[in-house]
Amino acid sequence: MLIKVTPDVFRLAQVFTISRGSRTEAKVLTVRVTDGGVTGWGECVPYARYGETLENVTAQIEGLRGTITRDDLYDLLPAGAARNAVDCALWDLQAKTTGKRVWELAGLPEPGPEITAYTLSLAEPAEMQAQAAKNAHRPLLKIKLGTPDDMPRLEAVRAGAPTSTIIVDANEGWSAEVYADLAPHLVRLGVALVEQPLPAGEDDALIGMERPVPVCADESAHDCASLPKLKGKYDVVNIKLDKTGGLTEALKLRAAALAEGYEVMVGCMVGSSLAMAPATLVAQGAKVVDLDGPLLLAEDREHPLLFDDAGVHPPDAALWG
Repeated sequence: MLIKVTPDVFRLAQVFTISRGSRTEAKVLTVRVTDGGVTGWGECVPYARYGETLENVTAQIEGLRGTITRDDLYDLLPAGAARNAVDCALWDLQAKTTGKRVWELAGLPEPGPEITAYTLSLAEPAEMQAQAAKNAHRPLLKIKLGTPDDMPRLEAVRAGAPTSTIIVDANEGWSAEVYADLAPHLVRLGVALVEQPLPAGEDDALIGMERPVPVCADESAHDCASLPKLKGKYDVVNIKLDKTGGLTEALKLRAAALAEGYEVMVGCMVGSSLAMAPATLVAQGAKVVDLDGPLLLAEDREHPLLFDDAGVHPPDAALWG
């Protein structure tokens, strides 16, 4: 078994800004696993918030030796970007070797399209209103907030897209007091979900707090081991493969979260269609799907995912799985 990792860069369609900064390109790592002349592949996006860099994730992957199974990965790599790309490549390899789709191998029903959120970049209110108006045909818009001036931005987006469902992502940018103050306005403006309002290390403040809008754990939720710490704080769990460490753990986390009474959101980092492809399987029937990474790119993989009025479609076998 040969494992190869290479960096790839995809230009963004426009500057993308969140409360932590701006970017003009998506930097990803592509992993190819070859065995018996067959190659499977996967993609990950190292995330600085979790101490990941292109260099240290590459080193993790290049440190793997010999023939490796998905079960082996749990002992060899922690949950995170490196394990994600290798895990997804192994699923793709098995699909190509057996001639079956990954959803069949995983014992899942045949997947279909799911409506996905479209993320508006953080900007001044007038610009965000213009972005919202341009995308008002989309049924679900996501707003990146987490600044001292969030209300004017939220009001502007609602004015620009009066009929779209809105979810907001504060990226850990609020305090408990700010969230409590904003909550009635979120209800008034028809916000359907608030993602990670408080820093992960300070989210105990959510215990016992009234949550008129469902609150979703993102930075506070990584894998199944994270679930016990979410009790009493969150209503929804955001599953991202770069956090879970691959499709294998993502499917386990979805089942565990649903069993414990949480609803599920399936999100992504900004990556190509190859990164989103495995996540479309986890996204089936989710409360919120946020797999718009390819829509933010100016360029994508060959055989990209299809996005249309029905949502994001599962991948063609020519892309993955």
